[in-house]
Amino acid sequence: MPTVAVIVGSLSAASINRKYAKALAKLGAPLLDFDFIDLSALPHYNNDLWPNPPQAVLDLKRRVEAADGVLIVTPEYNRSFTGVIKSALEWGSRPWGKSSWGGKPVAITGTSVGAVGTAAAQTQLRTILPHLDMLVMGQPEIFLRTTPGLFDENDDVTNEETRTLLLGFMQRFATFVERHGTPNVQIAAE
Repeated sequence: MPTVAVIVGSLSAASINRKYAKALAKLGAPLLDFDFIDLSALPHYNNDLWPNPPQAVLDLKRRVEAADGVLIVTPEYNRSFTGVIKSALEWGSRPWGKSSWGGKPVAITGTSVGAVGTAAAQTQLRTILPHLDMLVMGQPEIFLRTTPGLFDENDDVTNEETRTLLLGFMQRFATFVERHGTPNVQIAAE
């Protein structure tokens, strides 16, 4: 069964995006294995740290490279994706010629209490990820608005219409990973 590295762009334990990511993993469990990568120890990108990279950086790179695909679940802060996602993208793409993201199929989604449900953050990620040689799933796009009680204490989706929508998203993503998942592609330095 393909493995998907899950990047949640919020560090809060009570994050609605973390609950959303767990709900998606439950829906997709018959088709994919999910590896939630903890980004809480990941420092801001600093090129000076490469001679002795932090363990969190090495762990991120190793787990992304081992995955068949990537699921990014992003909050939207000030009309953008979060700094923790940016740091993960920077660390994973370096050092030059050793990107962990190369060739990875990726799906992007996110939730908020606002009506646009992270649309701006997702749109920005869609412009950046192809530059990292990631293959972005184009459809379906899910800009989920979270309402009170949408996810229960077991991370299940309580609204049947939303559950059906999200199940379709995960089925489509599983097919996308099966079709496009490849081993990590390294760009050789010349």
